Amino acid sequence: MNASTTAHTRRSEADNLRWLLANLVEEVPGIRSVAVVSSDGLLLLSSDPAQTGERKETGTGPRGSSADLATIVSGLGSLTVGAAKLMDAGPVTQTMVAMDAGSLFVMSISDGSLLGVHASPDSDMNVIGYHMALFVGRAGHVLTPELRNELRKSMELDQ
Repeated sequence: MNASTTAHTRRSEADNLRWLLANLVEEVPGIRSVAVVSSDGLLLLSSDPAQTGERKETGTGPRGSSADLATIVSGLGSLTVGAAKLMDAGPVTQTMVAMDAGSLFVMSISDGSLLGVHASPDSDMNVIGYHMALFVGRAGHVLTPELRNELRKSMELDQ
């Protein structure tokens, strides 16, 4: 494969992941926002990729930006991995936090990345977990270091 073909393939894979994420948000009732975060805490994909970083007081998501959700997902992921190590409980596959006005779900992706979903309080946890697992299964095998770099660059351009 030449460099042009490789770059085109990465863009195509990135577009496929964006489509999977958009599909997750559109088809699963109750999802407010979604973020895919790399193992080092950087936002790779978001349900709001054109986010300008302005903080909005909408009451429907973390205050304002997908970067906020990414920070929360990364922190929660790190906390649960540390807890699992202390408890000698093996790898963390999923974390769920229930709050009065919503829920937060975090699921591990095979490359160490995390999928985070912020959902409304009346959402069906089983349905969200099922669709997150589908996304993780489809996304996990294509999140190569090259594709992560491509996604990071596109997120930087969008901001």
